[in-house]
Order: sequence, then C-alpha cells, then structure tokens
Amino acid sequence: QAQFVESGGGLVQPGGSLRLSCVASGFTFSNRAMSWYRQAPGLEREFVASITSTSSSTYYAAFVKGRFTISRDNAKNTVYLQLNSLKPEDTAVYYCYTGGSNWGQGTQVTVSS
Repeated sequence: QAQFVESGGGLVQPGGSLRLSCVASGFTFSNRAMSWYRQAPGLEREFVASITSTSSSTYYAAFVKGRFTISRDNAKNTVYLQLNSLKPEDTAVYYCYTGGSNWGQGTQVTVSS
C-alpha cells in the first residue's frame, strides 16, 4: 500500500521560504500524478498543487499565486514543494497524496514572526 514520508517543515518568518519533500513507496511512483494538500487547525484539508507523472503539467490552487512550486524526481520517488513568500495563513500541516485512502503524517509549516 502507498506510504508517504513528508519532511522539511518548520518555523519560518513571514516572507521566508521552505522546501518540503515527500518520499513515497508501495506503488510505482513514476506512473502516478502527485499532489500536495494542507490542513490548518480547525479547517478542512485543501488542495495546494499537483504534478503529472512525467512533470509535463503542474496545477496550483488559486491562493498559491506564483509563490509555490511543485516538482518531482522519479528516480528518488520524491515529490517536492518549494514554498516562497510565506504568509501566516500558510501555517498548516502539509501532506503529499496520490489518491485513495492513504495519507502520511504530514510536515508542520508554521509562519510567524
């Protein structure tokens, strides 16, 4: 079954940057589109970004507005999310996902001065 290990979160000041990583296993990574979602306290999980299996196309939620970049390395079974120009409202647990019912533990991103 699909498993995900997210990392790279932390505490950062407004305007700062982080690079999140997600190592996936249990399925053929290079055949699957990958997504990032996030969940802030008290809110539902929401879509952030996705990337096709060959990296030919990427998609972003409207609130990203050019600040985040999703990428992947199929040789490493890893998907990345570069977060730039972070805002306090970006504070959330970030998860990678490829469909189905399996989610990882996520990685906490806290944006605060």
